[in-house]
Amino acid sequence: MVRAVYPGSFDPIHFGHIDIAQRAARLFDELVVAVYDRPIKNLLFSPEERFAQVTEAFKHDSKIRVVTYNTLTVAFCRKIDAQVIVRGLRVFSDFELEFRMALANKHLDPGIEVVALITNQKYTFLSSSTVREIASLGGDISGMVPKSILRAMDKKFKDPNNRDGISISFKD
Repeated sequence: MVRAVYPGSFDPIHFGHIDIAQRAARLFDELVVAVYDRPIKNLLFSPEERFAQVTEAFKHDSKIRVVTYNTLTVAFCRKIDAQVIVRGLRVFSDFELEFRMALANKHLDPGIEVVALITNQKYTFLSSSTVREIASLGGDISGMVPKSILRAMDKKFKDPNNRDGISISFKD
């Protein structure tokens, strides 16, 4: 059995992530979507919220399992006996970062392969930071994320503790 891990912060998960995961699930016996809970980033959603959101996105796909982790990705792969790390490439500039990460992971564990899938053309512009920025400015993100994420982001930006106090609207 070949188990693959698709790691990320998924803050928030969007249709580009979902596309890569679904395509990877067709290639491997099992895909573990691993939500990293200690990224060195300024995040909008907590690890628990991101885990719930990603779980919701894949609830109907029996080949995809969602977990959280907080170690080196290769250490997590060894722990769950995964042989492959899946990454997505949107644009050429992604290649350099992903290439360096793949080499570092190969140095840390030569037994784990890295497979990069090229994103669907309609998602090349999409990133979590793009989604967050558009949403924070009141833009329509309905074609970028599942409805559950629209609701979560609407709630997040309507939160009175949100320093921007921005509310977003979306089409149902």
